[in-house]
Amino acid sequence: MPEPVTQTLEVSGATLTYDVRGDLAQRPVLLMIGSPMGASGFPTLASHFEDRTVVTYDPRGVERSVRSGSPGELSPEDHAADLAALIEHLDAGPVDIFASSGGAVNALALTARRPDLINKLVAHEPPLAGILPDSSSALAAVADMYETYQRDGLGPGMAKFITLVMYDGEIPADYTERPAPDPAMFGLPGEDDGSRDDALLGQNLRGCTSYQPDFDALGKVGGRIVVGVGEESGNALAGRGGKAVAERLGLTPVMFPSGHGGFLGNEYGQPGKPAEFAATLREVLE
Repeated sequence: MPEPVTQTLEVSGATLTYDVRGDLAQRPVLLMIGSPMGASGFPTLASHFEDRTVVTYDPRGVERSVRSGSPGELSPEDHAADLAALIEHLDAGPVDIFASSGGAVNALALTARRPDLINKLVAHEPPLAGILPDSSSALAAVADMYETYQRDGLGPGMAKFITLVMYDGEIPADYTERPAPDPAMFGLPGEDDGSRDDALLGQNLRGCTSYQPDFDALGKVGGRIVVGVGEESGNALAGRGGKAVAERLGLTPVMFPSGHGGFLGNEYGQPGKPAEFAATLREVLE
């Protein structure tokens, strides 16, 4: 596969860094996105699409994409505006998009806002806690996680995040009253380093999970949206979010190999089943 060519794009409040593998004249371009995961999560998956031009990027505030404005929280609408600017800058639309986790939430916002830029969207496990039957308790758990991070730092906040995303089933009403998990259980630091700019806990967590997609607008896009759910995800929050989106749009979710990070290879030390995942992705894109 061609080596990625890295460039930057100035947008309001940030400098976005993106990578292009291949010739942008080859259509449709395949855009792979996550959030807060950046381009570093997609080399393995991209390698299975040598016949496609693949674009990856770092969302604002993540890895190489530096924010120049206030360091506050971000919304999926903020990211949707960045994605629209990137696609238009590349003159690449309409594009195919594979979007996972928070990236899937951002891509749904983009699709509702700018359907003219989308050829096909594969939204994989959007963690939309706000549309679940147990939204009140799920969002309370998210709020508690955010407050823990702001009060105690990364380790305690991330320990609660991992515990929540691994929870199988609806979040009970007394969830936040349970004993807090020990960060050491997950190899996380217990001490507070004083920073509060983590891309997940400090910038994207609350805006992403509480987002309410414009289902009326998305319904008009019709068959151009595919919702993916990991076959090993069970009833974890992100998988349930995907199923809820599919139900609202009258779609049958496509089962993808492995779990939430099923497309990962050697990235982050949590390999999924990238070859099998890519095969399924190719099928739904074609």
